[in-house]
Amino acid sequence: MYYLRPKKIPVSVGNKYIALMNATSAHMLDLHPGDRILLKNAGQEITAILDISFNHDLKDHEIGLYEETWKKLKVVKGDRRVSAALADRPASVLYIRKKLDGIELNAKEIDAIIKDVVADRLSDIEMTYFVSANFCRGMSDAETVALTNAVVNNGGHLKFKNKIVIDKHCIGGVPGNRSTMLAVPILVSLGLLMPKTSSRAITSPAGTADTMEVFANVTNSAAKLKKIAEKVGGFISWGGGVDIASADDKLIKIRNPMSLDPQGMLLASILAKKHAVGATHVLIDIPYGPDVKVLSPKKAEPLKKKFEKIGAMLGMKVKVVFTDGSQPIGNGVGPVLEAIDILKVLKNAPDAPQDLVKKTIWMCGIMLEMVGKAKAGDGEKMAEQTIASGKAYKKFEEIIDAQGRNKHQLKVAPISFDVKAAKTGKITAINNKLISRYARLAGSPMNPGAGLFVYKKIGDKVKKGDVLFTLYSESKARMNNTLEYVNAKEVYTIK
Repeated sequence: MYYLRPKKIPVSVGNKYIALMNATSAHMLDLHPGDRILLKNAGQEITAILDISFNHDLKDHEIGLYEETWKKLKVVKGDRRVSAALADRPASVLYIRKKLDGIELNAKEIDAIIKDVVADRLSDIEMTYFVSANFCRGMSDAETVALTNAVVNNGGHLKFKNKIVIDKHCIGGVPGNRSTMLAVPILVSLGLLMPKTSSRAITSPAGTADTMEVFANVTNSAAKLKKIAEKVGGFISWGGGVDIASADDKLIKIRNPMSLDPQGMLLASILAKKHAVGATHVLIDIPYGPDVKVLSPKKAEPLKKKFEKIGAMLGMKVKVVFTDGSQPIGNGVGPVLEAIDILKVLKNAPDAPQDLVKKTIWMCGIMLEMVGKAKAGDGEKMAEQTIASGKAYKKFEEIIDAQGRNKHQLKVAPISFDVKAAKTGKITAINNKLISRYARLAGSPMNPGAGLFVYKKIGDKVKKGDVLFTLYSESKARMNNTLEYVNAKEVYTIK
């Protein structure tokens, strides 16, 4: 055991424990960059990843602690020493190596890996190897089920007495697709239980949680969410704000930079979140198109079979539908602009985006028939009547109040720019990836009021100079930066 004086490094590195030594101290302990060190202070004990500095002003008897490490060890300014020693490598690292060698892992080994992911005992490099191993070697059905159960068991989860708990999920890639935020109040107003945890945007202009946050608090404890669901029948909350399937959020951050989506991990990621809220019936939406994850229904068919098979192995009834992902759904892209679409639909506004209305009613119809709430063929009519009567809007208001209403107004960013058609013709294609990119460049979702409003869709006829979409941003500088990248011809194909 070696004792070092703690020195705070005022830098936050996320949910990681990192310590810094100078080269002399590290050499004395025979430590190397990336080694695990066991740190102890005031009855607290953590395993941190070591960085070594050759030019930092740390002295030989000092150890630098980043924000998270400092707080976790409960170091108080003036504390004279923290003990440090080389820590043992967790067994889960050996299991990751085993998977890299192409050997199937059992449930205990996968559970050990996820335990260490949750406890931050694995470095980003080691978690990357785990993701890469599953990407290159593939995952068996048994491994996928084991990973799903491990993610659920090593995080919080909700249990309800109701026999039926319904949930839905879209695998993403379609800008403005907020059917989930409409489905929850529609189905809950009809007596179904729908506890919905959703994600924030990673590479998209807005996640469901970002848009819901325009209306209500989305960071809630598991206990509070259970009370909300029991009181009003459902919620729409951020999954990352509560310890439900928390390991999955960490693995998603590792998968994202290289867009690595091993099929087994994709299945486990989605189904773990459903399993964790006690879902018995799940609808999975797989959009297909040139700019989303799945190119065609034919390409989606194997994924559909896997979802249904793994769901059954987990005790859930899963139904998969294929939807058109060739263009944005609705008009708004960005939290506030999407929130405005939601209200228009629920309030039966004449200018409500009809593509979003139709998709929502169709999906709600499927789910109502799935759980026996509606007879075959009657589900869509029931969902449509619920919107028309105002019941769905009333329920949405109840959910907002139960979660904690955000009282700020729905303000769209003040700086706007119209992007116009370069020629006359008919729109034959829209590039979803560029729509998303331009909305993010404009400031979404960091600035909730930023994004874009889509006026024209595939099949529409346009004249040269017609507005295709309008960009919104909080500042002229950001707008000018966005406009350097905007090219209407690349976004819209007009023939």
